[in-house]
Amino acid sequence: MIEARHLRVLRAVSTTGSFSAAARELGCTQPAVSQQMKALESSAGTPLLIRTGREMRLTQAGEALVRHASGILAGLTAAEEEIAAIAGLRAGRVRLVSFPSGSSTLVPGALAALRAAHPGTQVSLVEAEPPRSVEMLRDGDCDIALAFRYGTAGGEWDDLVVRPLLKDRLIGLVPEGHRLAGADAVDIGELADEPWIAGCPRCRRQLVEVCEESGFTPRIDFATDDYPAVIGLVGAGLGVAVLPRLALESVRPKGARTVTVEPAVEREIVALTLPDLARVPAVAATLDQLSRAAAR
Repeated sequence: MIEARHLRVLRAVSTTGSFSAAARELGCTQPAVSQQMKALESSAGTPLLIRTGREMRLTQAGEALVRHASGILAGLTAAEEEIAAIAGLRAGRVRLVSFPSGSSTLVPGALAALRAAHPGTQVSLVEAEPPRSVEMLRDGDCDIALAFRYGTAGGEWDDLVVRPLLKDRLIGLVPEGHRLAGADAVDIGELADEPWIAGCPRCRRQLVEVCEESGFTPRIDFATDDYPAVIGLVGAGLGVAVLPRLALESVRPKGARTVTVEPAVEREIVALTLPDLARVPAVAATLDQLSRAAAR
């Protein structure tokens, strides 16, 4: 196997014309140069140098190897510098996938802090709800997935690195003129006869489960993944809804009032990555900033 250190010795011998001169240039001993040249010729399987008096002359194979050595060594140097930049967070790329309410609340502060601390690190962002975002992570289409779950489904993410960020409580949303608009807290059973506006599929399933545990099945008149649309429909008096607190942080509920719903239902917000990716400096730094953003 041809090693980079052997190529450096060959190039020095070719440039200086002798083992002793090459040794002086490289800062090593002449026997060390001779030993490395023997190892290189053994790996190449053919002589690379011919001694002519006090000087060394390259064979045809030696000339070919020297021609390629410069490009190989230059490529290795560039690779070493790039890797050092990535390891030192002077460069790097992170592909982030987030659900919409996370994109509008947690992600902006985290990415702004990351850019301030490590301006050479580039982050791309696309939106996807779990479980699609988790599938993208496992398929290699992203480096970090911002996701959520209700309860703790056993084994769901056992193959991933899970960074817990926060617990996000569901908040009730009713029209301004609703009979419960001024209530401090509302038992979800008091909304049994109301028309409902439901959110994303995972949130929809959770809504049905919570309502059934309280003794009724919600009549879902409208379903949309767009939280502003949910708020708009409630504000227009077309039904009631429960939304995560994060979803309400970035949208002004015009025409609607928020109420605390009992029993309390929370979703767990997490950042997910693969075990190998968790050791990549840019990915680790992004996870840290997401944790700090969630704590604010």
